[in-house]
Amino acid sequence: MDKPKVVFMGTPAFALPALEALHNHAMPVIAVITQPDRPSGRGQKEIAPPVKHLAQKLGLPVLQPQKVKDPEFLDTLGPMEPDLIVVAAFGQILPKTIIDLPSLGCLNIHPSVLPRYRGAAPLNWTLIRGDQLTGVTIMLMDEGMDSGDILMQQETPVGPDETYGELHDRLARLGAELLIQTIDEVVAGRAKRISQDPALVTFAPRLTRETSRIVWNAPASDIVNLIRGLSPAPAAWTRLDGKTLKIYRALFQPAPPAAEPGTVLAANREGIAVAGADAAVLLTDIQLEGKKRMPAADFLRGYPVQEGDRLE
Repeated sequence: MDKPKVVFMGTPAFALPALEALHNHAMPVIAVITQPDRPSGRGQKEIAPPVKHLAQKLGLPVLQPQKVKDPEFLDTLGPMEPDLIVVAAFGQILPKTIIDLPSLGCLNIHPSVLPRYRGAAPLNWTLIRGDQLTGVTIMLMDEGMDSGDILMQQETPVGPDETYGELHDRLARLGAELLIQTIDEVVAGRAKRISQDPALVTFAPRLTRETSRIVWNAPASDIVNLIRGLSPAPAAWTRLDGKTLKIYRALFQPAPPAAEPGTVLAANREGIAVAGADAAVLLTDIQLEGKKRMPAADFLRGYPVQEGDRLE
């Protein structure tokens, strides 16, 4: 077999480099499966997922089942007889019927070094927990949650100030490159399957609004990592004068704070310095409810924040 027939399953921007890589390497993508269009924004206009836009641009057939378990969809997918299914942030759990369909298996691009950070939000938790090393895994899917055998992995250091958005884009590209290498190994029969060690498994649960709320009596480094791990979305938040204040960038300031956690220590052209439990956090990129996102220095020109004010 020279080039396997591929069905690609993905939905958000993370999946785009992988689909583009398959196209650029002349892999015959016989179908692209993505989530249905969803209403979005104030007008609740139907918005197509990013993968659908790219697939249409590349001239690839698109299917958008409400549920991949539906018999009607399975009746459509089965006769395609793909050699390989590639999954990248698709958004639905695949039934055994689909996992067992391709002769070469289902490959999943996972943005962590498995078995670390199985689950919905591995990139976010990598940063929230202050990890200095991450990577991508290409695994052979089974019916469990990110529990399949590892085929290939590549590690990469995490930048000290890298945000979720920046790491997301970088690992999406890295995953696409590793995918092509893995497919070549699978087709050649050289791919080695490595079982995940259950003793090393950690999880990356879904984010909630409470996950994103800043607790000011936490260590300042933990607060900065939370902000990095949620920027630009959903964004860490606190309250200023009863309004939600989203924070997109912040710096650790080692000087011990001389005030209760959550107290503004300084507000100037450098930003807004706020006391954490053991040091200060300098807020540099923020958005107050009802206003645009902007540098903290610009925000202060029109909004009076002073030393001694409290963030809830």
